[in-house]
Amino acid sequence: MSYFATAVAWLFVALAMMVAGMGFPAADLTSPDTLVLVHVMCVGWLSLAMCGALFQFLPVLVAKPLFSERWALPALGLLCAGLASLLAGFLVLGGRLPAWLWLLPVGAVLLAVGLGLIVVDLGLTAWQRPTGPARFVLVGLASLCATIALGAVFTFALAGWGGSTGETILAGGVPLHAIAGLGGWLTLTAMGVSYRLLSMFMLSPDVDDRTSGTTLMVGSLAVTVTVVGGLLAVWLSSGLNAVLSIAAVLGVAAAALYGRDVLGIFRGRQRRRLELNTRMATLSFASLAGTAFLCAALFLTADFPAHVGALVFLAVFGWLSGLILAKLYKIVAFLTWLETYGPVMGRTPTPRVQDLVAEGKASKWFVIYYTAVWAGTLMLLMGQPQAFRAAALAMAVGVVGIVREVIRTRRLAYVAIPLRLPGGARAPHLLFASK
Repeated sequence: MSYFATAVAWLFVALAMMVAGMGFPAADLTSPDTLVLVHVMCVGWLSLAMCGALFQFLPVLVAKPLFSERWALPALGLLCAGLASLLAGFLVLGGRLPAWLWLLPVGAVLLAVGLGLIVVDLGLTAWQRPTGPARFVLVGLASLCATIALGAVFTFALAGWGGSTGETILAGGVPLHAIAGLGGWLTLTAMGVSYRLLSMFMLSPDVDDRTSGTTLMVGSLAVTVTVVGGLLAVWLSSGLNAVLSIAAVLGVAAAALYGRDVLGIFRGRQRRRLELNTRMATLSFASLAGTAFLCAALFLTADFPAHVGALVFLAVFGWLSGLILAKLYKIVAFLTWLETYGPVMGRTPTPRVQDLVAEGKASKWFVIYYTAVWAGTLMLLMGQPQAFRAAALAMAVGVVGIVREVIRTRRLAYVAIPLRLPGGARAPHLLFASK
């Protein structure tokens, strides 16, 4: 719960920046303000939310306990301190703070230590049973390591401590860093977790390991070609066009294979009436399909450099953020139910998980959010920054509504009073889960 709460706080920071016109599209993609926005989103929001979900559900994936529960809190502290230092360093580059460029490598080191604890903790947990969706998590963690390493090199180079090698990697390696993070760490991990969550919440058979293995192989190959081939191309000064083109084809293929797997889960479900989190997740899958289609179209029309911002926006907010928000709505309800009513289950009447939420009230906020994301993508493609800010404001309204519903779930606001707190049950804390 602490990871989720912190992640949502960073999400609001990112939305406020977009509404205020800080970063892309008001500024260049490589500007310091855009770097602040990108890292608030990808580290503060997406990565923290993903880590919180993995701490809860990776043990479910492997049917083994988490390697160490004690590492989660210090890792969270290191990540927040490291991100704050990194963001301050970017503001230094933009002339908004004194010339303390040492903040950049300090932030990178703190982030590397915090994420290192998480990688070891989750990696050793997944390695106890490296099958099925857990394989996606392992590849995602490997991609995270590559992302951290490249990012650390960049910060040392920006601070003037990277030498000629660091300068060379910084000059051409930014796309590799972005693809390893968004495509490898966040997307492949989200795919793996979603396999289990969709099957569990829809009462569907698990996807066959050979089928999902093909998806993972193609996705892993896309990330490997990007990082290994890209670094080699940077070192040889041969350009990244060929490498990125191959990676794009593989990425689109992986998205298509994942869509096939998800469609199989939906077809095999026993629960015919879909819950809100699953219905909204389908809009995330539609956004992923849109991202793949847009990527292919931009490459075929040679417009990729001009519209890469719109592509990344749709992937970050439509696919990844949309999926996390949809599943967070269900995960918080499930955790709250387990924490509050698990100890008294079988001894007294208790509500169902669905009794903790009001899907009718929440659905309109999700619709507002997704509609605003798609409108924002269109505005970026059309080169309309002011209209994009209006779309960002609508996104913020949707997120506020979703978070309000999550808080009400955590507060048991929708549970009938006679069932709310039976004898032996404990009211849940808002920001952390007790045992």
